[in-house]
Amino acid sequence: MAFSAVLLPQLRESNSDIKIDIHQASWIASIVTAFIPLGALTIGPLMDKFGRKKMCILTAVPFALSWLLHNFASNVWFIYVARIIAGFGSGISTVAIVYVSEISHPKYRPMLLTFNSVFVTLGILLTCILGFGLHWTAMAKINFILATGSLIGLCFIPESPYWLLVFKRDKKECARAMKWLYTDQQVYEEQFQRILDSPQSNPRDQKSDLKFYKKPIVWKPLVILLILFICQQLSSAYVIIFYAVDIFKKIGGNFKHIGLIDEFVALILLGSIRFVMAIVLAVISRKVGRRTLMFVSGVGMIVTSFLVGLYMFLSHKSTLDKEVESQTESDGTIAVVLVLCYICFSSFGWLVIPWTLIGELLPVKVRGVLGGVVVSVAYVVMFLVVKLAPYLMENVRLEFLFFGLSVENVVGVLFLYFYLPETLGKTFDDIANCFDKTSSGEVVEMIKIKP
Repeated sequence: MAFSAVLLPQLRESNSDIKIDIHQASWIASIVTAFIPLGALTIGPLMDKFGRKKMCILTAVPFALSWLLHNFASNVWFIYVARIIAGFGSGISTVAIVYVSEISHPKYRPMLLTFNSVFVTLGILLTCILGFGLHWTAMAKINFILATGSLIGLCFIPESPYWLLVFKRDKKECARAMKWLYTDQQVYEEQFQRILDSPQSNPRDQKSDLKFYKKPIVWKPLVILLILFICQQLSSAYVIIFYAVDIFKKIGGNFKHIGLIDEFVALILLGSIRFVMAIVLAVISRKVGRRTLMFVSGVGMIVTSFLVGLYMFLSHKSTLDKEVESQTESDGTIAVVLVLCYICFSSFGWLVIPWTLIGELLPVKVRGVLGGVVVSVAYVVMFLVVKLAPYLMENVRLEFLFFGLSVENVVGVLFLYFYLPETLGKTFDDIANCFDKTSSGEVVEMIKIKP
């Protein structure tokens, strides 16, 4: 995700063996996102047919291959292919969220799912830091070693007990996997019995036919997830991360005056914020519910985006105003800090929790297929928003864009308040019952479970 920020500046250097122009650079940066939906749609049926563990192992293969191609690249086409493979690998890595959700004790599941974002942000941060002193081929070698190490380590984990029982009907192997996960005999017996008693492990409706998809426990969480991800992407937190340098320069401020704003420092600064907030979120998610965390995150985004717009409006700053450069350098510092606070609040909930909800809200039988659909929609919307962002920033005053973000965030917060059930400490059956027992006239009562 962050490698292009390191790769592109080095390819533009005069001594680079591979020469690129602006169009080739844009393809190198964006082509990864374009192929993530393909991987996400592919992995769903595969993880249901062959198992979560095998597909987790498979995920490491395209990553390793991609880094090999990067290392031996002799022209830009090698890099294109490597980036395409990396994008496909990112898409099929959706299986990791499903796997973690199915092996986790309900008490620890929210925290363990949140660790996905902790390590994603750590990877981005390490990539940016290593980009200061290492050539991109050296970084490719390091990443190849990490991917290979992941592949080897994944061979020693157990298969998902839910998959073994729901899709293979193998109680013996399910018990063995549960025993590996829960060495305490009492906890093992409780969790194994809970799976056996789960309606989702019933052989009826084993085939996820059209009739099953029409059930409230399927379509309701699917609709909720799709709307949450659309709100997440329209909040433009990813846009701010991707275009941090351009946005900071348009706003101005003392950061620019002391010469600290370049692509590496901006990415490291934002990456550090996301990493720290991901750790904080992982720690407190064991005690604090999803609804509460997302509500606090959303309200913080509403306030900070509105204040950014208001401050810039009152300061008469515009993205097209050529006189911005001649104004006092400290004028934009407050706005820059508010933008960083916006990323901080978004990383506290809205950028993280919707991804973890895929492994919690969707039923086991359709989690693989519909999880891929949700991820695909999320990345398609991300691609469109990121592509349109430069045009909007060129033609609409930046303060009005932030006002628009504030309104969009209000819509997102209202939606989660009225329609998102709490999942903290709940089993998959408890979560399914939230949707199954509720008629359309009882939605508000259903969603206010353990706020």
